[in-house]
Amino acid sequence: MITIIDYGVGNINAFVNVYKRVDVSVKVAKTATDLIGAEKLILPGVGHFDYAMEKLNASGMREDLDDLVLNEKIPVIGICVGMQMMANYSDEGDMEGLKWIDASVKKFDETKIHHVTRLPHMGWNDVKSIGNNKLFDGLEKDAIFYFLHSYYFECNQSADVMAVSDYGIEFASAAHHENKYGIQFHPEKSHHYGEILLHNFAKL
Repeated sequence: MITIIDYGVGNINAFVNVYKRVDVSVKVAKTATDLIGAEKLILPGVGHFDYAMEKLNASGMREDLDDLVLNEKIPVIGICVGMQMMANYSDEGDMEGLKWIDASVKKFDETKIHHVTRLPHMGWNDVKSIGNNKLFDGLEKDAIFYFLHSYYFECNQSADVMAVSDYGIEFASAAHHENKYGIQFHPEKSHHYGEILLHNFAKL
């Protein structure tokens, strides 16, 4: 059972539809009670870092999520801003992050980007998996994913970097520490490749 955390930020229905297509049971959690019995968690997110953190903190689910992730070791995947929220802090805002992965969130240096439109990093890009990780099973070659962001995830421990992409610099487009996964791109907008990745998460 996949539990999608609905705290008012992110396209929840897109994830529900993907899991319906691959015949995986899914439910949406809007309250702490909805989290009871969760086996795997998805933390989506779009927009400004502080706004997303405020919404999550006000949802009544924050304490229970910390317990599920940090104590019960329930697998969780943060997506886009959801990934960035897993860090210690973000240069985009003033609030503390969830501190689930030892990382910080930095803004791209536009002087190193050679595209006409520099920020946000928007559109399709390669994602290069590092090592052997089941989240990327079947995606080792030619997989591309859809991105939309101006800030990137910087792991303090290199071992936590699960995949990299290039946009002026090489950055961590996916991270993994214990039961915690983060991906900067949008699998729900990445067609077949995103569907494979989300299905892989359900099978972890």
